[in-house]
Amino acid sequence: MDRPTAAQRTPEPPARLRVLASGSGGNCTLVHVASRGQPRRVLIDAGLSPRRTRRLLAESGVELADIDAIVLTHLDSDHLNAGWRNALPASIPVYVHRRHAAHARNLGFEHEAMVEITDAFELFPGVRVDPLLVPHDELGVAAYRFSFDRDGLPPADLGFATDVGRVSRGFIRRFQGVEVLAIESNYCPRLQRASDRPEFLKRRIMGGSGHLSNQESAKAVAAIAPREHVVLLHLSRQCNSPELAAREHSGGPCPVTIASQFEPTRWVSIGVARADANGGSVHEASLSASGVGTDRPGFVSPRMVQR
Repeated sequence: MDRPTAAQRTPEPPARLRVLASGSGGNCTLVHVASRGQPRRVLIDAGLSPRRTRRLLAESGVELADIDAIVLTHLDSDHLNAGWRNALPASIPVYVHRRHAAHARNLGFEHEAMVEITDAFELFPGVRVDPLLVPHDELGVAAYRFSFDRDGLPPADLGFATDVGRVSRGFIRRFQGVEVLAIESNYCPRLQRASDRPEFLKRRIMGGSGHLSNQESAKAVAAIAPREHVVLLHLSRQCNSPELAAREHSGGPCPVTIASQFEPTRWVSIGVARADANGGSVHEASLSASGVGTDRPGFVSPRMVQR
């Protein structure tokens, strides 16, 4: 059998994503970027303890010293672990929305390389980040659109949004056209209402300034229509399950990976899919047996359906 030529080989993606952990016990995502041929590594949120973060990074072939930047969505303790106040190397820049900067200092997080952001910025050469402040509790949360340059092609984009109180038209517009969308799918309304949680907590979560339900998340995904992949974040262990989230997101525009609190997802490539020249097929999501109904990272695999 003839070997594929260089032109036929699947090109290396400009970026890859791996969720190390996601949930109320701590959130941290690793993004590997090829910035003008130079490897760069970014953490989105630092909600795990320094020890656990180092262990999970090592399992991914990365050391803490290899991290080039940390981008924070907000400063709740499950997104910025208190242990990092004294453990974060001063050389790693930490990007935080200006709305959260004073709160960071009040928490004792006086990092030397903290960078306050409000508008789009260049994280590395060929890597741009566009923040969007969305409702969540008092100070809101920063959602991000990352754009990664590709040789001879339009940029490949990642949308990342967790702890989103509600989805607006502006939110949909900001993330339409992304290759990969990482978005929370926090709770099942039926389980939330039936839970023994205090009523004030249920109102906070479901009232438009807390989290997205499975149904709200699925509607957002359908409106945004990512081109390659969806990653579901921040599933509640008490009021959700991977099976319920996967069921709500079945029939979506592309494959789905479900993040776990307890172990990392597989690597998700950003910017490698190529449309068929004739537009000949579409993805229809169907549940796979792997990881569904457990706390393991689940995967909803695509079934090809001819037009």
